[in-house]
Amino acid sequence: MGQDYIRTARKGQTSRLVLMRHAFRNAVLPVVTIIGLQIGAAAGRCRADRDDLQPAGVGRTVFDAIEARDYVVIQGFTLIIAIGFLFVNLLVDISYAYLDPRVKVG
Repeated sequence: MGQDYIRTARKGQTSRLVLMRHAFRNAVLPVVTIIGLQIGAAAGRCRADRDDLQPAGVGRTVFDAIEARDYVVIQGFTLIIAIGFLFVNLLVDISYAYLDPRVKVG
């Protein structure tokens, strides 16, 4: 908040407007990066529950496929998780161009 561009923007504008237009755009880039990484990491994590009363989820299905050495199922889930991770990273990169005018698309 003590940067030169913030102090210059304060002259003639309200504090709220300075926060939203100038400070928020610069502060949100690291937050978007961390959120994108966390979503991608969460997609890659599988929780293997061995309780037969619960319906089969992704983690249990992958765990059972690993135990049975079912390579087609393992490859399929790995591909789906990788595509999801790539999609989230693409959305993060596109949001950079929207949030930071210094980032050019092309």
